[in-house]
Amino acid sequence: MTEFSRSSRAQHPPDPFNPAREVAVRVLLRVLAGDTFAAPALDSALNSARLPGRDSGLATHIVYGTLRHLPSLEAALAPMLSGDTHPKTRAVLLAGAFEKLHLDTPPHAVVSEYVNLARGARLAPSGLVNAVLRRIEAVAPGELTHTEMAPWLADAYRAAYGEQAASIFADLLTPQPLWLSLSERGAQALEAEGSAVTPGPQGMDRVELSRPLRETEAFGQGWAQPINPASLACVDALGDVNGVPVLDLAGGAGIKAAMLAARGASVTSVDVLARKHDSARANLKRLGLRADFVTHDLSAPVDLPPVSHVLLDAPCTGSGTLRSHPEIKLRLTPQAVTAAAQLQAQMLPHAAALVQPGGTLVYSVCSVLPQEGAEVVARFLDGHPEFTPESIPEVEVPHVPAGPGLLTVPVDGIDGFFIARLRRRQEG
Repeated sequence: MTEFSRSSRAQHPPDPFNPAREVAVRVLLRVLAGDTFAAPALDSALNSARLPGRDSGLATHIVYGTLRHLPSLEAALAPMLSGDTHPKTRAVLLAGAFEKLHLDTPPHAVVSEYVNLARGARLAPSGLVNAVLRRIEAVAPGELTHTEMAPWLADAYRAAYGEQAASIFADLLTPQPLWLSLSERGAQALEAEGSAVTPGPQGMDRVELSRPLRETEAFGQGWAQPINPASLACVDALGDVNGVPVLDLAGGAGIKAAMLAARGASVTSVDVLARKHDSARANLKRLGLRADFVTHDLSAPVDLPPVSHVLLDAPCTGSGTLRSHPEIKLRLTPQAVTAAAQLQAQMLPHAAALVQPGGTLVYSVCSVLPQEGAEVVARFLDGHPEFTPESIPEVEVPHVPAGPGLLTVPVDGIDGFFIARLRRRQEG
């Protein structure tokens, strides 16, 4: 070989690949390392990459699909890999395996794209990627549970939902729809832009966007707010809040505070992280709404005057949100459930102390695990006879009984929430 031929070969550019796949692999690399959650990592990566809408959709589909199917993908890859596979190589192969086994991309195109990605982005040995993706096949159904989650977690779902569990497991593996709380003008604006708007439970709309949400007129004008119908059911469980003060405890980024304010409540939102108040204020400003904010650790008593309506949407494991946050099922442990339940048990009495006699306390968690829901409330009621559970109004989402409350059923894009509504006895 001449020096000229060596030089020409060295300068030959690598074959092209769709940059959406590189975005997906780099996001997966961070999520699988435990450095971040998928939603913020993907949002940041897509903002930086500025991909066309179709490619952004592909990257999103690969990230979430890979995480949803991770147990079976790893089982399919295991016979062809050693235990010391580099994380970058693993991420490339997992994304490629998902696309080959679960999307409509032709197999030869999957192999070509990921080989070119491995070589061009220097993410993995291209020869290994080529060999593995050509050979990989789906794991036989009898060799892996179809739940795609740890057995102990799958058992908890079966205990909560009985015969419905099988349909829930299947539904959790499908893409999460976009739910929006829309004004009439918001719905009209979205439809005028070519988006499809379908009415759903809790007055919500299921939307298929024609463009990114932040680029829609409805979002920019404050006519649209993303929120899951099950999450909105927690707000509606308080009943009529028009014109009354409401405490939104563990309010986070203030989405429920916004929904309460939109219903006419005078809202004070409490959270331990001041930075979350900044996000909440910005969102409320976009919506043309307002609320007050208090920074406080709710594991300790709160120095606020009691009110008639209190919502405690407590921090939890998120085990009811596996469709939109599939990485949770990959990280969750029984020990984490116990720790969450201990924190919730600390917070609930402090929330109860802020309820006026005759007032209403709603306790909710986006978890389907009894340790965080029914058992926390049952223990609280044993020690606080001044509170009694009562039926929950205006719950349009599918739900089942759960001790002193209910569990929403995580099907058709609905999250799994435990919700309990408690009434404080009038004094005297």
